[in-house]
Amino acid sequence: MHFAQSWQLLALASAVFAAMTAILGKIGVAQINSDLATFIRTLVILLVTALLLTARNEWQKPEGGNWLGWACLIASGVTTGLSWLCYFRALQLGPVSQVAPIDKLSVALVIVVGWVALGEAVTLKTALGGALIVAGSILLAW
Repeated sequence: MHFAQSWQLLALASAVFAAMTAILGKIGVAQINSDLATFIRTLVILLVTALLLTARNEWQKPEGGNWLGWACLIASGVTTGLSWLCYFRALQLGPVSQVAPIDKLSVALVIVVGWVALGEAVTLKTALGGALIVAGSILLAW
């Protein structure tokens, strides 16, 4: 299976990059205001994404969709920014080995919201996995 078509491989790559983000971010915010660091990070992400779109010839006029889709994308951008601002400030104040596990509680929150708001099935395996993530986060953070 091609890497770009495998959600499992892409998710694993995301986890690796997220781990690198935590370590590099912790080092990066040691001498820089965390809000400025988030701004710099955002500019870099904007540039990298623009280069990727250009290299893959994927620029297109945003057409179609509905207002809900657009509203959710905009809200997702706002919540991403708020998450990054909080994350970098937390990294500046606390140990990365404790900040990152608390941040990963988002996985358990997504399971609950996916079930409640999106009607996704929650199996015993999913519930147990989410509970273990919560337990592990608590154990590592406190």
